Amino acid sequence: MSEHPSAATVSVFASPGSWIESDAVAQCHQVAALDGMVHVAAMPDLHPGKGAPIGAAMLSTVLYPLLVGSDIGCGIAVFPVRLKRAVPEKLAARFPDLDRALDPDLDADDPAWDVLAGDIPAGHVDGLGTVGRGNHFVELAQVGTVFEAEHSARLGVAAGDLLLIVHSGSRGLGERILRAHTETQGAGPAADPAAYLAMHDDAVRWGSLNRRLMAARVAHALGAEPTAPIVDMCHNLVEVRDGQYLHRKGAAPGDGRDVLVAGTRGTPSYLVATHAGSEANHSVAHGAGRKMSRADALRRGRAKHTVAELRRTPVGSLVVCGDRQLLFEEAPTAYKRIEQVINDLVAHDLATPVATTVPLVTYKTPEKTAAQAAAPRRDRPRVRGRR
Repeated sequence: MSEHPSAATVSVFASPGSWIESDAVAQCHQVAALDGMVHVAAMPDLHPGKGAPIGAAMLSTVLYPLLVGSDIGCGIAVFPVRLKRAVPEKLAARFPDLDRALDPDLDADDPAWDVLAGDIPAGHVDGLGTVGRGNHFVELAQVGTVFEAEHSARLGVAAGDLLLIVHSGSRGLGERILRAHTETQGAGPAADPAAYLAMHDDAVRWGSLNRRLMAARVAHALGAEPTAPIVDMCHNLVEVRDGQYLHRKGAAPGDGRDVLVAGTRGTPSYLVATHAGSEANHSVAHGAGRKMSRADALRRGRAKHTVAELRRTPVGSLVVCGDRQLLFEEAPTAYKRIEQVINDLVAHDLATPVATTVPLVTYKTPEKTAAQAAAPRRDRPRVRGRR
């Protein structure tokens, strides 16, 4: 428990040997001093964010949209996939272009639409079926070590099984919602919590739909049938709990649900069973958490690695990424050790590891053709569909 004076309590669920920046802890205390704050729980993947820490769950009697951020609905979903053979080199070349949005009119016959039940949330069609930038990805992975065979069997996965892991958010919808708030309220609380929550809930549903659309697009491209997710959890959202607002920014729900805690493209990820209590604000870590800023990762990465080295990871997997800067910014060395994050969750009795997933192909953005690479850089026009 924190010894810093503040209006609310702050707990950091990390061991003394974990990489936790003092700036991130300071942000937790800044949040704790806001009006109405009750408790801030910092996860072992904690790192500084814009205006609020990432890797934290923040309980308050007041709703603060800034504590959720702009990518409302961002989360990770896991889909079983069946393939006859899993040769990474061949499969990497078959991934679809997930920078190209699905247009409801022009792509009306795309089989990926079969996962859509009902209307598109908020009527937001911009970016549907796309992955985005930053730390978002779509990954073909294989189940590695199984720690809890009975629990793994309930999820329907066993060692050697293939999975599609999709990490993405609301692709501009959440940003639009936050911008509308900050234009009138700045960093302050929501003037009309019910109105914000209605828009927020649309963005959460949109993010979930988008993950399903991408998984279906990839499954079809790889010659497989799309499946329902065995895990689909959001880690940027606000939840109304016992009349209070539980804000999660880079923190996954930890109250009995199964969660994938993402490693990096060069390390395993962990499927975990969660059992976090009120001291942790019923939350767990969502991933390894950044250790370096993007600028530092780019500078250090260029000094240490070639592009070719970063496209073949330490676990032998392939990375599909036509954006060289992003390749360096998202290098495995830019992140904390996932094993330490998991060890901290276990040590604080927040989660139990069920199984690891090992990357085979991690998709970030399409590879450029020789002609595209040689052409002068221009801003791509935004693809717009119906509203």
